[in-house]
Amino acid sequence: MVSSDLELQEFGERTQPWGEDPNGHLIFGADERMMALVTARERGPGGTDAQQAALFRTLMAYTVRHRMDGDSFIVKVDACWNEAWNGTEQQRFYQLDGDALEVFTARMPNPLAAGNAMGRGVLGFASE
Repeated sequence: MVSSDLELQEFGERTQPWGEDPNGHLIFGADERMMALVTARERGPGGTDAQQAALFRTLMAYTVRHRMDGDSFIVKVDACWNEAWNGTEQQRFYQLDGDALEVFTARMPNPLAAGNAMGRGVLGFASE
């Protein structure tokens, strides 16, 4: 993973909620399963309720079944850090340029934005 941006719909601005150097992977299996894990690079221990809440705010993780649909793919979420997504279908768009892959969510209320503002996640990956 090389980047994780949050793009707010209202202003089109991008922020990096997990910093300039996020940690994570997007794994596609031949069995049409996909798994995503993204965290901030710098995270502390979770010994208190406040520290555990901070850890939650610096994490995104889910597993899905996926199917291709033209220049996008549809995911059906079966386990997720955000309970509101469990059981939902969501569209993802992608752009592949050489060894670089960008994956975009559809615009939706974003749990990482203040007030769940409308936005989309933009994840950047490069082959290792």
